Amino acid sequence: MNQNDILITYGSDPLNMAKEILAAAKIEEFIGSTDSRIGLKPNLVVAAPASTGATTHPEILAGAIEYLQERGFKRITILEGSWVGDRTASAFSRCGFNDLARRYKVDIVDEQHDTYTEYDCKGMKINICDEAMSMDFMINIPVLKGHCQTSVTCALKNNKGVIPNVEKRRFHSLGLDKPIAHLNTVAKNDFILVDGICGDLDFEEGGNPVPMNRMLGCLDPVLCDAYVCDLMGYSLREVPYIQMAAGLGVGCADTRKANVIELKQPEENLRSLHSGRAVQRLAKYADPKDACSACYGSLIHALKRLDDKGYLRRLEEKGICIGQGYKGCSGKVGVGQCTCGFEKFVKGCPPKAIDIYNFLYNEVL
Repeated sequence: MNQNDILITYGSDPLNMAKEILAAAKIEEFIGSTDSRIGLKPNLVVAAPASTGATTHPEILAGAIEYLQERGFKRITILEGSWVGDRTASAFSRCGFNDLARRYKVDIVDEQHDTYTEYDCKGMKINICDEAMSMDFMINIPVLKGHCQTSVTCALKNNKGVIPNVEKRRFHSLGLDKPIAHLNTVAKNDFILVDGICGDLDFEEGGNPVPMNRMLGCLDPVLCDAYVCDLMGYSLREVPYIQMAAGLGVGCADTRKANVIELKQPEENLRSLHSGRAVQRLAKYADPKDACSACYGSLIHALKRLDDKGYLRRLEEKGICIGQGYKGCSGKVGVGQCTCGFEKFVKGCPPKAIDIYNFLYNEVL
């Protein structure tokens, strides 16, 4: 397999699809010694099953583990850190990863409780978890899905799971694009195995899964994410961290140079995916400044519920303030503890979508 290859297979059997991709890539040749420590980094942003479109299917990791163990690799570790506001331990349990680790006798690490070290990521100092950096070979296993702030999340953004919570908060205060790009100059991306079974094409935390029935294998995380933008109908201008990462030497963002290898043909026309772009429409009612994903996602879900009930049109666009940038500020309507100085605000860090909905319906409309 070459650096610009993108392997694709189609189907609804994640375990065997993962094996098919790894076999086609001959991943054992890239790993080398069977004594190597191999990390498997899924996306478990919240404690929700993969069927919701939010998290990595555990069957994909099962396929990867079986493939590796059959070839003599025994030092395998599952590593993840959920977003701020959720507990990785809950995600491990509810999503079936604790059972997976026990079944295959592999280690499992909650990066929310790991130690960390500061690295110079090409001009930006970033703390990265020690267990993740101790791996000899990292298989990044993101979900192909949308995101309420960055439009798309796949390989590059999935590495936010290997930084501590304090760093995740800082990423949002800096704006996500630049720190995500710099993080990937140091964070390990030895192989990308993309879960494209049923990601939510609008929301990172799922709820509207879209059957896609595909899996991708890549060596270049930038090319991977650029290709995913093509699939979802986004331009690279709409997802700035991809070209930023390319500029930092992480990979190539020019999909014209991609060598797409379909290992089998899809049973139906699954070549193009397009987000409904519901988030962009709903976001017109928010005025975010350094908002964390969990808080912002709750607001978007509350706005969607108002829209579903026909109430959204009563709101003024750009009227709802949210994010760390409003700490110590005053205003009319705010969401989250950061807006506690406002005339009206929703408590919580992050607040629940139902609380935001009730607040907007009862006190703002």
